[in-house]
Amino acid sequence: MNEASSGRARFGRLTRRAEFQRAQRGKRLNSTAFALQAFRRPDGETEAGPRVGFTVTKKVGCAVVRNRIRRRLREAIKTLPADAPEPDHDYVVLAREAALRAEFATLTEALGRAFADIKRGKPAPRRER
Repeated sequence: MNEASSGRARFGRLTRRAEFQRAQRGKRLNSTAFALQAFRRPDGETEAGPRVGFTVTKKVGCAVVRNRIRRRLREAIKTLPADAPEPDHDYVVLAREAALRAEFATLTEALGRAFADIKRGKPAPRRER
């Protein structure tokens, strides 16, 4: 069964630095474990579907820790329903150290809520500590 028929969101990837920088100009929503940035692409770039990129800085930990966080977030993103992301948007997930310690169910719920809030245009709440 492919992802389209399973009702799960399918994302492309952000690969170039300019794409990550462009997402900084869009909407932002902060959470304990991550920050989500979203940017609507110009009208001519809608055929690619939603795209996502992950940023985990060295401040979070060594390479092993950063890769583990990135893998957890990637798997959590795969559980989102197909209607969660906007098809003409680029998303960047900025990981925090709490993404490693959080339970997976909590992480997926927070990601789903963040995508829904960004879609509705809800203002960014303050980061909980």
